[in-house]
Amino acid sequence: MKNNKEEIDKLIKETLTQEEARFYDELEEQNIFRKVLGIFKGKNAFISIIMNITNIIVFGFFIYCIVQAFDVENTNELILWVGATILCFITMSMIKIFSWMQMNKNDLSREIKRLELLVTANSTR
Repeated sequence: MKNNKEEIDKLIKETLTQEEARFYDELEEQNIFRKVLGIFKGKNAFISIIMNITNIIVFGFFIYCIVQAFDVENTNELILWVGATILCFITMSMIKIFSWMQMNKNDLSREIKRLELLVTANSTR
C-alpha cells in the first residue's frame, strides 16, 4: 500500500508545475505538534486563542475548587465545591473537544486539497 501511495505521489508531482508541486508537498501529513499549532492559524485563530486562555483560567479555578473541597467541614459547602469542580472539568473537556475537532477539520481540508490535486493531475493526462 505504501509503494502505491508513493507511486501516486510521484505521478502527481510529475504532472504538476513547480508551484503546484510545492503546494502539494505542504499538504503532507503533519505530526501532532504541527496539528496543534495549526489551530492557531486561519480564520478561527482568535477563537482558539480565547478558548485556550479560558481553559487555563478554568484549570486554575479547578485546582482552587479541589483545595477548597478538602478544607470544608460542612456537607453543603462540600457539595457546592465538588459541583464546581465537576463543572470546571466538563468545561475543560468541552474546550479540548473543540480543539480536537479543529485539528480534525484541518486534516480533512488538507486531504480534500490533496484529492483535488489528484483529480486535477489525472484529468490533465
